[in-house]
Amino acid sequence: MNMEKRENFLGTYFSKDVVVRLASVARFLSWVVVGVYGLEWLVQALAMILQVTRGYWTGMGAPDVAQSILYLFEQPLRGVVYFVVLQGLAQGLLIFMDMEDNTRRAARNMEQK
Repeated sequence: MNMEKRENFLGTYFSKDVVVRLASVARFLSWVVVGVYGLEWLVQALAMILQVTRGYWTGMGAPDVAQSILYLFEQPLRGVVYFVVLQGLAQGLLIFMDMEDNTRRAARNMEQK
């Protein structure tokens, strides 16, 4: 039998190590996501600059130019949203763990009084 040493309350249904590891993975993935979207934006911006310098935009109307510029900023906005969500998820997991620990500590202190 695998006897696991547990320092926390026996009624806990989660492993603190797993939650901390999951929060670390979420933080790491958030930076990977923002890097990939940033790289994608850089490639799109360079492609747009090449199109303008080569004259592919001649004859385009104002709505076409506006749509092309909006496409340039639409993808990175998703990357920023994914980054914020993953960072918030990681911090939320740690906050919930702190809340659980503080609740148990408060309950033990109340029992001792």
